[in-house]
Amino acid sequence: MRIVVDLNRCQGYAQCVYLAHDVFRMSGQEALTYDPNPDDERRLEVQRAAAACPVQAIKLDRLHGAERSAES
Repeated sequence: MRIVVDLNRCQGYAQCVYLAHDVFRMSGQEALTYDPNPDDERRLEVQRAAAACPVQAIKLDRLHGAERSAES
């Protein structure tokens, strides 16, 4: 899974941080940082975090095994 956050759209509401704190973090009061390629075990919490974003700034991309085939 790959995460892309439109940081121009993000308003720093931090709903994603509350729902997936291992993936999303706030630096200061408004700067969001995140892991763009979290483990698949975090998929459900990341999906919930993306759905909870009030401005829909979080997009998820499923790679369908592309990461595994690239490592081979």
